[in-house]
Amino acid sequence: MPELPSRARVVIVGGGIVGCSVAYHLTLRGCTDVVLLERRQLTCGTTWHAAGLVGQLRATHNLTRLAQYTAELYTGLEAETGQATGFLQVGSLAVATTPGRMEELTRGASMARCFGLEVDVLSPGQTRELWPLVNTDDLLGAVHLPKDGQTNPIDTTQALAKGARIRGARIFEDVKVEHIVVEGGRAVGVRTAAGDIQADVVVNCAGMWAHELGARAGAAVPLHAAEHFYIVTEPIPGLPRHLPVLRDADSCTYIKEDAGKLLVGWFEPVAKPWGMAGIPETFCFDELPDDLDHIEPLLEAAVRRVPALGEAGIQLFFNGPESFTPDDRYLLGETPEVRNLFVAAGFNSIGIQSAGGAGKVLADWIIDGHPPMDLWDVDIRRMMPFQRNRTYLRDRTVEGLGLLYAMHWPFRQPETARGVRRSALHDRLKAAGACFGEAAGWERPNWYAPPGETPAYHYSYGRQNWFDHSAAEHRAVREEVGLFDQSSFAKFVVEGPDAERVLNRICANDVAVPVGRIVYTQWLNDRGGIEADLTVTREAEDRFLVVTAAATQTRDFAWLKRNIPGDARAYASDVTSAHAVLGVMGPRARDLLQPLTDADLSNAAFPFATSRVIDLGYARVRASRITYVGELGWEIYVPTEFVQGVYDRIVAGGEAAGLKLAGYHAMNSLRMEKGYRHWGHDITDEDTPFEAGLGFAVMMDKPGGFTGREALLRQKERGLVRRLVQFTLNDTEPLLYHNEPIIHDGRTVGRITSAMFGHTIERSIGLGYVENGGAVVTPAFVNGGGFEIEVAGTRFAAKASLTASYDPGSLRVKDIREEAVRQGA
Repeated sequence: MPELPSRARVVIVGGGIVGCSVAYHLTLRGCTDVVLLERRQLTCGTTWHAAGLVGQLRATHNLTRLAQYTAELYTGLEAETGQATGFLQVGSLAVATTPGRMEELTRGASMARCFGLEVDVLSPGQTRELWPLVNTDDLLGAVHLPKDGQTNPIDTTQALAKGARIRGARIFEDVKVEHIVVEGGRAVGVRTAAGDIQADVVVNCAGMWAHELGARAGAAVPLHAAEHFYIVTEPIPGLPRHLPVLRDADSCTYIKEDAGKLLVGWFEPVAKPWGMAGIPETFCFDELPDDLDHIEPLLEAAVRRVPALGEAGIQLFFNGPESFTPDDRYLLGETPEVRNLFVAAGFNSIGIQSAGGAGKVLADWIIDGHPPMDLWDVDIRRMMPFQRNRTYLRDRTVEGLGLLYAMHWPFRQPETARGVRRSALHDRLKAAGACFGEAAGWERPNWYAPPGETPAYHYSYGRQNWFDHSAAEHRAVREEVGLFDQSSFAKFVVEGPDAERVLNRICANDVAVPVGRIVYTQWLNDRGGIEADLTVTREAEDRFLVVTAAATQTRDFAWLKRNIPGDARAYASDVTSAHAVLGVMGPRARDLLQPLTDADLSNAAFPFATSRVIDLGYARVRASRITYVGELGWEIYVPTEFVQGVYDRIVAGGEAAGLKLAGYHAMNSLRMEKGYRHWGHDITDEDTPFEAGLGFAVMMDKPGGFTGREALLRQKERGLVRRLVQFTLNDTEPLLYHNEPIIHDGRTVGRITSAMFGHTIERSIGLGYVENGGAVVTPAFVNGGGFEIEVAGTRFAAKASLTASYDPGSLRVKDIREEAVRQGA
């Protein structure tokens, strides 16, 4: 066995391309005391058999930036290290056979231009010119990305390892890490058969072994292996060299030319999970058994696209494992359960094209103590504890592999591993026609089908089958009253003698308020970026209720706990499951609720941002007058075992008030009209409250200050060079979703962060940050006109505003009558 050092600053577990990239980038940043441990040989898990595709366009701006960086890195890696990589910038070609796929590609092309990628939309004839062997008879068109490429995975990994070694990293093969050593909630080293190594930081890059290794340390790393199939042909006479990588997603197929042969692989809709009983200890450059019956229909479709495949001999049938996560996005960052334990794993068959960027930002995160950009899409803190469940992962993986090439429809919902977390009202809502979507494992009503109609999605890029139903829910909330099941809210209690002091340091707003007040606030990092967006309700002198989104439950609770000083007399507990939440929203909300309680719900007695425990039906509930839809309303927090009775009372009393059940699509359209922000889309850890138009929720002069205050002061002095703006299309037909380019006087100045059709104003609304060439973004710039939004290659005029398109003065939220306003009240 090799002689290991007793200590290192960073120990990396796993010698695939990602682990070697992390080592490379740590040493590039000057952190040279790095040890990488590989159980067998470098690349022997899944890296070695990867197809080596290097695409650059990803689903979000920052993930695209990481993929762009990977391509740039691979371009110069051979010259830097002297190790050949086989990287070729041959481009890629994605073809479409259906109108839906063509719209997906053209929307993607608009997004690519917004991200600074070179992109061309091609006709079938132009496609044939680029790829002479392709059958274009059924094609509607294609999109060409000239800067995409392909590389040799083993050689590229060796080049990264060589670069790391040159700068001082030590790499050991045939050393299996048996355990990550955890003390006091922190990773402090690793245990191997060759001895222990103490470390300041441990990085789990163990690929398909990462789940098991993380679990032994008490950290959830939700991933599962699946079988991935491809073939390699015999040499094909006359095959042009360096063809673009061809993707025919409608046939689940990708094809790349390599040394006069074609490699043909698939992402089929029903995959084969692998490794349920564990991965063999001897696994090293292993192949899995062939399954010709499984790939035969896939191969037939590939032959239809490239007829030459039908006459080519097959040199290799290959089947090897790849790791997949529940949402097809990789896992990156520090685990919420264990400090100083980082993860880079679960790359969903895009590890080669992701490795450079992922290794770079993780190295930055380790050295600087925070991510260098918004990485929420791949942040491991998005995962819920239950998602490490092996049965859940196996069942989701059946679908997950194929979703890579399936249509990425707006609002598409997963079909497997559903029903994990259900509200106590689930059966009642289902009987009422709810069509459920999934968020953090929760089944939540997205819309309600009328009697006689099946509550199921019919996907498209246009107005989907639920559009009119959601519009009716939207109008009910605007005109009468709607009922939302918001039980999926994450809910934390912070209590103790120091609870106020602790929270006031974490919160940008002032939570030193009287008992019964609700405070809307952000939690900021030292750079002024928004780590969380939530409400804090003072329930008692020494007790606060924190309410945040379902999707950020893990992340926000970890942030909260890690920001409570060790000597503070305060502690936090997650009480999400203890309370169901009913949102009663609309101008007639008071008319509905008042007969059901003896509490005075009048404006004078129960003003906006007030929270009280009241009787409702036979229960004692917390009624909080707050809203995310821009109308008079209350969120009713009900002990879970009481909520069915309370719900029945509200529904029975709602007939006279015009009550309508409403889903999350209606909530989204309502909040968009009001300009309410959504964390993860409109606001992230690299956006400040001032940029986001949330300065009203920041108390700069409160005693004791708050985290991020100094950064905000500096930004205030400099002025805002980017601002979040609301856009309303002039044309009533186009639909916005996200990442559409924002154009000002012919120049791209930003992109849409979130969008929805506003049924009150009857047109699409989007939020997006705009810049003005480095100059301060002034109201005059925003209000001066000249804005357009590009949708699938077509530009549409839009009105820009720094205020909400609906009720900008929040008169309806505060229930201030126009007559009172006219009288000066």
